[in-house]
Amino acid sequence: MINPTIEGIVENGQIRLLENVQLPENTRVYVVLAEAEASRPAHVYSPRLAHPEQAGDFVKQIFEVSTDAGV
Repeated sequence: MINPTIEGIVENGQIRLLENVQLPENTRVYVVLAEAEASRPAHVYSPRLAHPEQAGDFVKQIFEVSTDAGV
């Protein structure tokens, strides 16, 4: 089975095919981005406490450990 390739562009959030092609309803299609800049940049969210009043429970404690293991 040969899968045709049809070029299109995105205008106002909609894909517009550059050829006059009529596709039947429920036709399965795949969109392949031709340009790398079309991909969305990654966004890393910072963690947040569900209950900020509990922030005191996460105070860092520092314990000094002797470098001599007693051996």
